[in-house]
Amino acid sequence: MEISVHAVADLDPRTAYELWRLRQDVFVVEQACPYPDLDGRDLEPGTRHVLGRLDGELVGCARVLDDGGQARIGRVALARPARGRGLADLLIRAALAETGDRPCVLDAQSPLAGWYARFGFEVSGPEFVEDGIAHLPMRRPR
Repeated sequence: MEISVHAVADLDPRTAYELWRLRQDVFVVEQACPYPDLDGRDLEPGTRHVLGRLDGELVGCARVLDDGGQARIGRVALARPARGRGLADLLIRAALAETGDRPCVLDAQSPLAGWYARFGFEVSGPEFVEDGIAHLPMRRPR
């Protein structure tokens, strides 16, 4: 998988469309979570979009936010045909490279907490339900 990292200003319209379409397909349609994916944070100057392409097609993404003294990883998604091949590991490693030496947080879907733990994340609070899906807050100290 070819990985690239971009600020929103560096995304051409077609790539931005592909990114938001992928997130919509995974989170809103597949996971049946009708929520406003376009929350304004994509446009923040410190936000970085990690994109993964196979044969030129966008199949994975992650978003890295600047939350002041810490980074926040979110919107981690893989298209269904790209799953089960370890490609999400590449996305997370690239996202973590963007966090620099800051601590990093994320809200993991609860069944994925063990996977995120492989990258140094630890559960940092009680489980909560968002859009009908159980999540665990996690933190990776630096």
